Amino acid sequence: MATQELSRSLKSRHITMISIGGIIGAGLFVGSSVAIDAAGPAIVLSYILTGALIFLVMRMLGEMAVSNSGVRSFTEFARLGLGDWAGFVSGWLYWYFWIMVVPVEAIAGANILKAWIALPAWELGLLLMAAMTAVNMMSTRSYGEFEFWFSSVKVAAIISFIVVCTAWLAGLIPHAGGHVAPAFANLTSHGGFMPHGVASVLGGAVTVFFALTGAEITTVAAAESEEPARAIGKLTTTLVLRIIAFYVLSIFLIVCVAPWNTVRVGESPFVLALGTIGVSWASTAMSFIVLTAVLSCLNSAFYVCSRVMFTLAEKGDAPGWIIQLNSRKVPTRSVWISAIAGVLGVLAAILAPTTVFATLVSASGALILFVYILIALAQIRLRRQRDAAGLPPPAFRMWAFPVLSWIAIAGMGVVLLAMAVTPSQQKDLFFSLLALAIATGAYFAVRTRRTAVTSSPAS
Repeated sequence: MATQELSRSLKSRHITMISIGGIIGAGLFVGSSVAIDAAGPAIVLSYILTGALIFLVMRMLGEMAVSNSGVRSFTEFARLGLGDWAGFVSGWLYWYFWIMVVPVEAIAGANILKAWIALPAWELGLLLMAAMTAVNMMSTRSYGEFEFWFSSVKVAAIISFIVVCTAWLAGLIPHAGGHVAPAFANLTSHGGFMPHGVASVLGGAVTVFFALTGAEITTVAAAESEEPARAIGKLTTTLVLRIIAFYVLSIFLIVCVAPWNTVRVGESPFVLALGTIGVSWASTAMSFIVLTAVLSCLNSAFYVCSRVMFTLAEKGDAPGWIIQLNSRKVPTRSVWISAIAGVLGVLAAILAPTTVFATLVSASGALILFVYILIALAQIRLRRQRDAAGLPPPAFRMWAFPVLSWIAIAGMGVVLLAMAVTPSQQKDLFFSLLALAIATGAYFAVRTRRTAVTSSPAS
């Protein structure tokens, strides 16, 4: 079947905001409460360590994107470097990871809207799914524009938060009662900087790792951009560095402004910090910002699911009938599949929140780590093949190859080990390993069937 070309209508500003949309979501504005509660002020180290790991992975992706500009989805680098099995497994695991994000974000958005609109959460969730389906059906450019403005709100909110908190800590904004508290006293005055010990830093890294997932969306969206491969390669590192800086600075300021032990799991620590400063309207403003973040992440997840499914179908790893573009070059059938899967997830969250849906979410826990490890191994192999062929080094390359590549793999292995020894994460790891086993088994089943079909005599 002839390859159908996706739209090339995304510009650099769209690519930038699409990546931000996938990373900066409710996981930062609300989910960070879990991480702070688990590690105290030392959670800042967890964010730095985890951010460094993801930064190295993105640098490897940048090298491969520049050297192999025709690759459409970042999971296809695994196929290129390790073989069809890796492309099949990484593609399906990545699709499954993001298809679980779709209903999770839809339900999160519905729960926020419930305070303003008198409708059941499941109805609001389905309305959000319908809206995002329409956005993704219109055109790639319309999706990019929606994401640009969604993400712009989040970036503006984070920058404003950083400026306000920094000014307060510097004494430029009056403190309650007119006194000026030491700027960094909260880092050590409530049980110390590491109130739960050194191990809590590693345990916190598990939660933080999944919050930072999404930077790789840059290379997925690159297939529909006007930007040259080298520009996309640079974006994978410069953009991620900026986002990590947003995360680290925000969390650092939170634990400086407010005592870490006043953070409540499930409640936004951003609201707590702004309330400490005396911003009375912080809760209302943050509700709007979190809703925007949720819709942005939902929009990005929708986009990624449809494009990864389209790429899998092109490679023969999904049914061929999925390969269909409308007049605006949107892969409509893969968008509809993502929509249906998301709707089923929303319904499961309502009908069986503690069984079916919870199990599906748990099963996606460590999947992104498996995918990233495959990508890193592919980068090592592709670089060695290039060196063996006597080709010059890539124009955009991984630093200190292969040392930093192996350090990244080892670091992700340590995160998996931390999951294995952390009681609250063991279930997630188990179901993720089960999903990995199913995806690997499915590949060999499909390969056996193909071999049987091609080797059978013509009728």
